[in-house]
Amino acid sequence: MLGAQIAALGPHSTGQHTVTSLAVANPGSLIQSVDWVAIAPPLIAAVAALAVLLTDLFLPERHRKWLGRLAAAGLALALIALLPLTEGSPRATFCVQNVAGGSDNAGCSYVADHFALVFQLLALGGALIAALLSAHTVEEEKLPGGEYWFLLLSSATGAALLPASRDLATMVIALEVASLPAFALVALRRDGRGAEAALKFFVSSVTATAVMLLGVGFVYAASGSLHLGAVAQGLEHAPGQLKPLAEAGAVLTLVGFAFKVAAVPFHFWVPDTYIGAPLPVAGYLSVVGKAAGLSGLALATTIAFRPYAHTWGLALAVLAAVTMTVGNVGALRQRFDTRYSAVRLLAWSSVGQAGYLLVPLAAAGYAPTGVDPLGATAAYALIYGVVNLGAFGVVAAVGRRAGTSVDDFRGLFARRRWTALALAFFLLCLAGLPPGVIGLFGKVVVFRAAVDAGLGWLAVVMAANVVVALYYYLLWTTRLFAPAPGAEEGAAPGAAPVGEAGAEGRLPATLTATLGLTASVAVVLSFAPQLVLQVVGGSLF
Repeated sequence: MLGAQIAALGPHSTGQHTVTSLAVANPGSLIQSVDWVAIAPPLIAAVAALAVLLTDLFLPERHRKWLGRLAAAGLALALIALLPLTEGSPRATFCVQNVAGGSDNAGCSYVADHFALVFQLLALGGALIAALLSAHTVEEEKLPGGEYWFLLLSSATGAALLPASRDLATMVIALEVASLPAFALVALRRDGRGAEAALKFFVSSVTATAVMLLGVGFVYAASGSLHLGAVAQGLEHAPGQLKPLAEAGAVLTLVGFAFKVAAVPFHFWVPDTYIGAPLPVAGYLSVVGKAAGLSGLALATTIAFRPYAHTWGLALAVLAAVTMTVGNVGALRQRFDTRYSAVRLLAWSSVGQAGYLLVPLAAAGYAPTGVDPLGATAAYALIYGVVNLGAFGVVAAVGRRAGTSVDDFRGLFARRRWTALALAFFLLCLAGLPPGVIGLFGKVVVFRAAVDAGLGWLAVVMAANVVVALYYYLLWTTRLFAPAPGAEEGAAPGAAPVGEAGAEGRLPATLTATLGLTASVAVVLSFAPQLVLQVVGGSLF
């Protein structure tokens, strides 16, 4: 299971995983033999980013569309690089000797185990879908192609690095590599909203990072190490006078990850940022950015801060309940006839979904091993990533010629039948209703994790929030099949409004591919939801 892999890194593990890199050439030396296969996925994304930036200097203007293809190819190659890591024991590199932590790879800063591979799949796969979704946006909105693709690949590199990081310093660096390019991506929008949204995103993120760095300093002072396994042992045996410092450090460290997950009260940047950013960037932040923060939060709590399991378990349970409630209430308050209401609705929905994602992490604090529920988090994150990026893809398709108000989707079935059916399926998946079986499956998995951990009250809160969320998901779905404005004035049934079909024209090939890919994956998983558990549980990895 996914939990068993991360358990091997914890302070109480007795498992003996093989470290396939030569950690240190000789005692006292820092010369290391790097395992290039282990670090290949984020490394390929980073090399692709540099290749795009250099190519942009020499490529003629009329051939700039090739930059997007190069970026997509780099992300696809990074995904392929995950395959050799699925066989055999976990691979580790950048190691030091004589680091306590309870396992062979406790002193390694980078570990490509099953946990890391699942979240790297989500980060790189989500970035690839966002790249396909971005191709027409970069061209139609005349965004600077070289800068856009470089920033997207750079952010994806950080998001892929974070799940494999096993010391606090590397985790902070990876989090910033994922975040800093995202600020610039948001600011690339040219209508003035981008700069305002990027500023809010930047100021709030920098504040969270500063608090997190302070917490890391406190943890290091109390434990004497930055490696996660050694931190756990150091905190467990810390002198009594350092206990308050250690506890404060643990709380402050988790703030940075909670910000990336968009957990309450660190969610206030989400609606304005999603509205101000280019739509593909908003979709990217809602999935890949959230996955990066979630993986960091899981590693920090279940390994480094395992001695405080019941404390952070309760804290995350309360945070999950508040986050899902605030997100769903915020979505309920949206007016469907206002500009950007579709994007704002998806923004508040993503806050609510973050609450569901936190439920298994809270349950991990109460589980006997502290790790079994992590598979539920990974499973729900994979499901959410596919359907949410698909929903953003449909909003981008409709927004090309109409608007991004929910009312702009009225009668979409009469104009674009397959696009309307795809969005309806994505919304039903997010709501957890058939035929979106995969969405229902994900919620059942998360619900069961809470019940098994004895968090019955949290399961009740989650069930109530799922019912509340049905209202706005179904209300948006009904808009798709309502009569189009032209039909209400006596037009022939099923006819598109005057001039609308011609104005919309055919969807760009990359946008069509995005919708087809996400819808196909969601449909396949709805027929065979066990595939998600096979990926998370280790059958495929």
